[in-house]
Amino acid sequence: MDALQTLQTALDRLRSHPLEVHAFSSQARGQQALLAALPPRYGDVLHDLLDRLESSALFSEESCSFSQSGLLDNLQVWIDKARGQLAAD
Repeated sequence: MDALQTLQTALDRLRSHPLEVHAFSSQARGQQALLAALPPRYGDVLHDLLDRLESSALFSEESCSFSQSGLLDNLQVWIDKARGQLAAD
């Protein structure tokens, strides 16, 4: 699905430009067709990860209770699992 590739590209860009968190989050939240094609739990998990990512952007890495790089890794896992889910359907 093109929406997954769009998210993958945006995540790759975010890794090299960490100040673009809100742009990435907005783009990911706007993927309604992708979320509709996946089981509802995928939307729940994605929104939770995005909420935490947006919160982490407000603080330095040291003062946040979760690491931004860890959240980016979890977003990659989400994309990989979503890709697998869509391939299985």
